[in-house]
Amino acid sequence: MKILVISLAGIGDTLFATPLLLELRANFPDATIDVLVKEAGARDLLESNPHINRVFYKSLLTCGRIAGVKFLASLRRERYDVSINTHPQSRIHYRVAAWLVGAQTRISHEYECFGVWDRFLVNHTLPQDYARHAVENNLATLELLSVKKKLSAHALEIFLTPDEQKWADDFLAKKNLAGKKWLGVHVGSGGTKNLALRRWPLENYIKLTRQLQTEKNLPVLFFGGPEEKSAHETIRTELPNAIFPPTKNLRQVAAVLAKAGAFLSVDTALMHVAAAIRVRGQIVIETPTWNKPIEPFGNHFTLVKNPAVAGRNLEFYRYDGGDIKGSREEIIAAMESVTVAEVFAAVTKLI
Repeated sequence: MKILVISLAGIGDTLFATPLLLELRANFPDATIDVLVKEAGARDLLESNPHINRVFYKSLLTCGRIAGVKFLASLRRERYDVSINTHPQSRIHYRVAAWLVGAQTRISHEYECFGVWDRFLVNHTLPQDYARHAVENNLATLELLSVKKKLSAHALEIFLTPDEQKWADDFLAKKNLAGKKWLGVHVGSGGTKNLALRRWPLENYIKLTRQLQTEKNLPVLFFGGPEEKSAHETIRTELPNAIFPPTKNLRQVAAVLAKAGAFLSVDTALMHVAAAIRVRGQIVIETPTWNKPIEPFGNHFTLVKNPAVAGRNLEFYRYDGGDIKGSREEIIAAMESVTVAEVFAAVTKLI
């Protein structure tokens, strides 16, 4: 059997697929199991994964429509028996990708935006469920392959190499942080749709860091990629003692975060990286996109409640292919409603 797992929605969503990859290997030990991703970070996180054969990577958002279609159609030569669109991939474009690859059995969840064309593009479906995690939504696809879960427990998986772990140890030793408590912070929140609006205000991160340094003498390390470049430049100006690990990819980020005393973020890719490597104290600031399917899976976390969201998460954001509901001003105001004092209390309790 040849199976292609299609995980095009994002980096964190690819981590959600790792328990499914393990179950597929357990159920089909002799199968070819490949993965298709469109994020370089997702490809990186799948390196060294012993349950898969290959990772196909194409930046479909930047390569152009014709190049993207040609690439996906080229995968038809692999003659996959099964393709599985992992959860959550609500936009019809993901099912078009499955149709272009052309596996005989094309599995997907049904979303609120599901229509007649979707039933042509994929031919084996099951309803998605907001009441259970994306990992569990993914594992439910095993039923459509007439197999069951073989493991009693599941976790997100990143397989770090000894060299990557040594790099992290050497960096922390150089900064005199080996064996000490420190807080990792990611100020970003994704760049697709209007997801950048769910960032907690940068000035709040700066105020929080000053307070932690002054009152708790707590080192703070800032993580991020190109999307956080401007924010990090501002932080460097405002906080001369802030530390920015010179990580080159998400695997190095994971290796350093494994040593953190706590990690703070909104719901974004690094939140899931932190969950995968079991950060001891994970703190998440609630955003309008927060819901059960994207909680940190398999890792204890503290949620700093957002009073503006107030349990109305699905009114703000659903898996219907659309943006966060509400105006730019409403979403920004919602994130401003979480105070520095509330986050400071959560951090100091865990650290």
